[in-house]
This record gives sequence, C-alpha cells and structure tokens, in this order.
Amino acid sequence: QVQLVESGGGLVQPGESLRLSCAASGRIFSIYRMGWYRQVPGKQRELVASITLVGGGITNYADSVKGRFTISRDNAKNTVFLQMSSLKPEDTAVYYCNAYGGSSPSFVTDYWGPGSQVTVSS
Repeated sequence: QVQLVESGGGLVQPGESLRLSCAASGRIFSIYRMGWYRQVPGKQRELVASITLVGGGITNYADSVKGRFTISRDNAKNTVFLQMSSLKPEDTAVYYCNAYGGSSPSFVTDYWGPGSQVTVSS
C-alpha cells in the first residue's frame, strides 16, 4: 500500500505564491509518475501538472498554469513539489496529489492524497 501526504495549501491573495509538497511512503516498489490534480465543486478533477520519476523527469502542464506553476521532484524521497506563482482566483480549488506506481511489478495503480485546499482571494 502506498500513502500520500500533502502539505502547503492555504489562503493567499492574487499574485502571490504558494508551494505544495507531496511525499509517497509505504510499500513502494516503484513510483513512475507523480502529479497534482485540482477540483472545484460541480466540475471534474483536472490535471494541473505531472512529472515522471523515472527517466528524464518529463513534465506535463495544463495550459492554464503554464509559465506560472513549476513541478519538481526529489526521487530519493519519492516527493514532488508544485511551486505556484502569480496565483489567480480561478486557481482556487482542492488540489490532490497523485502517484502512479505500486508495491510490486505486477501491481501498478493510481494513488491519491486526501486533498489540500488552495484559496486565492483578496
């Protein structure tokens, strides 16, 4: 079993920055990819950013956050960070950490954190 522990959410004003962290722990054989999704009431959960933990650290960003958000990794600690800058009110959402991996080569699946509230408001 893999557990994800998130930290760093909160309330900020427009234009400010915030950093989210997510650490994976437990019975880990390998984590291949980690990332962040977000969801607002009444809408589907959407990808914000992801990064591979194997290979060259390939990143993927939603168009709405390109140039403002940066995802990075610490492979040794199975941890990812999301640096969010120039935050806008429309970035307000619950942010969920995601990890794709598993406890054995034959069992690979998606794992989710409990969610962190990010509120951007003046």
